[in-house]
Amino acid sequence: MRRVRLKAAGFVQGVGYRMFIHMAATELYLCGWVRNSPDGSVDIDAQGTEEAVEELIRRAGKGPSRSRVSSLLVEELLPSPEMTGFSVMM
Repeated sequence: MRRVRLKAAGFVQGVGYRMFIHMAATELYLCGWVRNSPDGSVDIDAQGTEEAVEELIRRAGKGPSRSRVSSLLVEELLPSPEMTGFSVMM
């Protein structure tokens, strides 16, 4: 089990980026959340298998067609047994 916190910067708000991440995370059976940050970036907290988390990182770095991801920071976190589901936070 692997858990990461991602911070995607660039043109990532108002372009469907959160829904793109939500759909990818759901498809990959990940737990966690995604939310817009006041600084214009998007924060993602995701947990799942090593392979699924790596795939989410790959997709997050690309984003949906209307987005432009200029940087993606990856922070490793300790897995949390309490995490269930994947939600879009406001």
